[in-house]
Amino acid sequence: MVQLVVFQLAGETYGVDINHVHEIIRLQPITEVPRTPDFIEGVINLRGRIIPVIDLHKRFGLPPAEATNNTRIMVVEVGGMTVGMIVDAVSEVLRLPEENIEPPPPIIKGVDVAYLKGVGKWEDKLIILLDLDRVLKENEQEELKQGFGPEVAAV
Repeated sequence: MVQLVVFQLAGETYGVDINHVHEIIRLQPITEVPRTPDFIEGVINLRGRIIPVIDLHKRFGLPPAEATNNTRIMVVEVGGMTVGMIVDAVSEVLRLPEENIEPPPPIIKGVDVAYLKGVGKWEDKLIILLDLDRVLKENEQEELKQGFGPEVAAV
């Protein structure tokens, strides 16, 4: 069994391994940081820790979305760093049998398969499973560690 946090992004259902998710918080003011990649919205102060925030719409080249009351920041571990990821909504936590997971097809609505672990089948839904360690390339992870200091690297 794989335990997943399931969320919505651009009308599609995604899931990430719950072991990578630290917490889920409401969208809050984000401080922009100059000279960061386009998909980095900026940083938030989470109980004294500076956390870079990634807009997954921009990261995956999806159309932008207006923030709603359901918009959330998932605070996750990516490549040994703590980062926030803006998602349209978080819907549930579920257990998915591993036999219900298949390798990703070559193209899924514009999201590069390099970011994906597979596709899970749950009841009548398909859940696109993200590989969080691939959401940021190694050079981008290094850039974040250098740009935001060692406190970002600490998990």
